[in-house]
Amino acid sequence: MRTLVLNAGYEPLAVVSFKRAVVLVLSGKASVVVADPEPVVGASMSLERPSVILLARYVRVPRGSVVPVSRRGVLRRDHQRCAYCRGHATTVDHVQPRSRRGPDSWENLVACCIRCNNLKGDRTPEEMGWSLRFRPGPPRGASWAVRGAEQPDPRWDSFLAQAA
Repeated sequence: MRTLVLNAGYEPLAVVSFKRAVVLVLSGKASVVVADPEPVVGASMSLERPSVILLARYVRVPRGSVVPVSRRGVLRRDHQRCAYCRGHATTVDHVQPRSRRGPDSWENLVACCIRCNNLKGDRTPEEMGWSLRFRPGPPRGASWAVRGAEQPDPRWDSFLAQAA
């Protein structure tokens, strides 16, 4: 179970574990904004199960920083679909091959299936007569702006809309 953390200005900050959220609430550093219907029951107390918490003090939201390029991030950005054949992608391909000084950047990396990756080798899509299904670029959206929000809970939608 994960919990969305909001700073004192109701801006999404991060996603933390359920245990971390309970510790923040019990120590008075946060309060529960949205709770699950089922409470947390301990030996001596009962507590709302936090889904969204609000920090008592304002914490500056780190914005403007670029999302670092990673294999996992490219696959997630492209929804696990091959940029050439739309099949299931398990690898990452350089549009401009590394052997031709192709950079490791969001604009040059695409998700790719093993078959297309092996066929393409160190050639460009144009040399193969292929075309990309989309123009690769850096990821955008609330799930990329808020650390840990890869699989957002539907109850977070109204809060994550502010981060976009």
